[in-house]
Amino acid sequence: MRRIKFGTDGWRGIIADDFTFENVRVVSQAVADYINDRNMAHRGIVVGYDNRFLSDRFADTVADVMIQNGIKVYLSGGPLPTPVTAFAVKVHDAAGAVMLTASHNPPEYNGFKFIPDYAGPALPHITRAIEENVMRLQDVGGVRVLNQEAAVELAFKPGHTGAPAPAAHATKPHIAERIIIDPRPEYFEHLEQLVDMEAIGRANMEVMVDAMHGSGMGYLDVLLKKARARVKECRCSRDPLFGGSMPEPTGKSLAGVCRWIQEEEGRLGLALDGDADRFGIIDAGGVYITPNQFLPLLYHHLITVKGLVGPVTRTVATSHMLDRIARKHGQAVYETPVGFKYIGQNLMEKDCVLGGEESGGLSIKGHIPEKDGILAGLLAAEMVAVHGKSLADLAEEVARQYGGKLYSERLDVRTTPKQKQQVLEKLQELRPAELAGVPVAERVDLDGLKLVLAGGEWVLVRPSGTEPLFRIYVETGQPERIEQIRRDLMEMVGLQ
Repeated sequence: MRRIKFGTDGWRGIIADDFTFENVRVVSQAVADYINDRNMAHRGIVVGYDNRFLSDRFADTVADVMIQNGIKVYLSGGPLPTPVTAFAVKVHDAAGAVMLTASHNPPEYNGFKFIPDYAGPALPHITRAIEENVMRLQDVGGVRVLNQEAAVELAFKPGHTGAPAPAAHATKPHIAERIIIDPRPEYFEHLEQLVDMEAIGRANMEVMVDAMHGSGMGYLDVLLKKARARVKECRCSRDPLFGGSMPEPTGKSLAGVCRWIQEEEGRLGLALDGDADRFGIIDAGGVYITPNQFLPLLYHHLITVKGLVGPVTRTVATSHMLDRIARKHGQAVYETPVGFKYIGQNLMEKDCVLGGEESGGLSIKGHIPEKDGILAGLLAAEMVAVHGKSLADLAEEVARQYGGKLYSERLDVRTTPKQKQQVLEKLQELRPAELAGVPVAERVDLDGLKLVLAGGEWVLVRPSGTEPLFRIYVETGQPERIEQIRRDLMEMVGLQ
């Protein structure tokens, strides 16, 4: 049997190849064992799913395994975005959640994500514990299949490490049950407390919402209409094939939104990926706003308009414009490896007011420590409404206040497996005194290799965890230097 491995954000695989009902049962049992070993079964578990092929059936399979292990299940009554599934953990004070989604991956994929009781991505030590359970179960072929009476007996057996100890006053154990939930009302109420809905209404904006056929339909569009914005809906219907493409909100995939804004003179286009945890933004004039451009604007807005003054946390691949803003306001910057789990940890532990990544994930203080594209879209609408200008114009204003524009680019470079290993060895030893004619001021090996140059330019090389591929990120205040910095770095490590 092929080994099941958890990646940056859970386990993903091709449906009917490795993402099968048998394997979903194995991973569900591994999660059930994790919950029972920590005496949390009595709190129950939320199970959510997206619009992908068979996601609802996989969710039923997860629920069955949990119930057979004495764990109450709060099962979504329909497709849910990942951030809403995470929020439901807080609503029900659950031991965690399982979300069936492959996010922005191609249609043939599905995935299994465990969200612990703090309602954010699982940290590495949690993932490792579940993976160890998976390996043990794969070795012995042991997925527990019990009837209700046996599940109750297991859960309340004295001394059993996989069950809560019954309370002293308990007279009869409760049988694990399946409860159908709809967390939308509580989630909507919560977002309305974080976003200035009245400002959005006063602006009389016309906005296009593109759900990309994902589980985010019926969220951002509904909330904007409630705020009295005029909303045009795009791809807000279920299609497990996502129109034949990947449900990833990039400039290229949002061409239809760009055309609508150009032709109809709309103010804003807001898009969500397949499970609505990532955002895409199209500005007035049909201009795509990258996450690296949007995050600094949001941080500036949070500080100067919403009064949320505090540290910021970002990944190694995310714009240092955030650092400039933080410095000017006397705040700390916490840099993390790539993966929102690290951002979420800093939101919880470092009192950060914003956490973000260049791949399109963010959350803010007062929200759950999970990336949320719905919240991001509402905040973008609030910013346009409050400032009375396009995001591009706001970016010009912010750049003037914080030291000038920064330009960011990413390039993916494919290699052979042999070449990948050679490059990795060179990266470990690489300590250049200068790059592209400028002294190297800092060497960061938090995730890949990042060289920060005197004056603030930087370049990052990160290997893919699953493919013979490297991602090269460059940021500079002089766009004509992007190619030179990238080329010189590639020559040093043998990627030419």
